[in-house]
Amino acid sequence: MKALLLIDVQNDFLPGGRLAVPEGDAIIPLVNALQPHFDLVVATQDWHPAGHESFASSHAGRSQFEQIDLHGLPQVLWPDHCTQTSSGAELAPALRTERIEAIFRKGMNPEIDSYSAFFDNGHRKSTGLADYLRGRGVTEVFVAGLAADYCVYYSALDALAGGFTTAVITDATRAISAEGWAAAQADLRQRGAQLRSSAEVI
Repeated sequence: MKALLLIDVQNDFLPGGRLAVPEGDAIIPLVNALQPHFDLVVATQDWHPAGHESFASSHAGRSQFEQIDLHGLPQVLWPDHCTQTSSGAELAPALRTERIEAIFRKGMNPEIDSYSAFFDNGHRKSTGLADYLRGRGVTEVFVAGLAADYCVYYSALDALAGGFTTAVITDATRAISAEGWAAAQADLRQRGAQLRSSAEVI
C-alpha cells in the first residue's frame, strides 16, 4: 500500500509567508493532482508555540539563519513561523484536503525543533506517524511538500530508516537553498531513496 506524505504545505512557507520557500506555491496544483493516485494521504503541520527556541527572536543578539547549539543539537535560527493558531500555520487554502486522512503536528516542544514528519531533530520523541502508517498497511511512502532541503529531506530519511520503500517527488517540492537540495538528493540516492517526478507517479 502506498501513502503520500504532504509535508508542511502551510501559509508561512508560501510566498508572502514568514519563512517563504521560493516558488513554494507552485507545488500545490501538483500535490492536488497526485492525491487520487494514492491509497492514503497524510499531511504534517509545523505547529510551534510562541517563543519557540528555534526562533531567532528567542535569542537576544542572534540573527535569523545563524546556526547555534541548542541543547546539544545544531539549530538554524528561523524567523518566527507556523506559530500555533496563527494564519501562517494553517494549511494553504488552495490545498485539497478531502483525501487527507490525518494531520500530524510537529515542533510543539519549545526546546527542540522537528523537521521530520516522524521524529524531533534529536530523535527523542516519535510523532507516531510510522506506527500509524504500519497500522494502515503502508509499505511505500512518497514524500512531497516544503521545504525540500529540510523537512522533506529529513522525513524521507526517517521513512527509509523506518523500513519503508521511500521516494521523493522532486517536482512536488521546493527548497530554501539549491545547494542544500542538491546535497540532500545525493544523500537520499546513496541511502536508497528514489527520486521520482510526478509524471512517473501519475
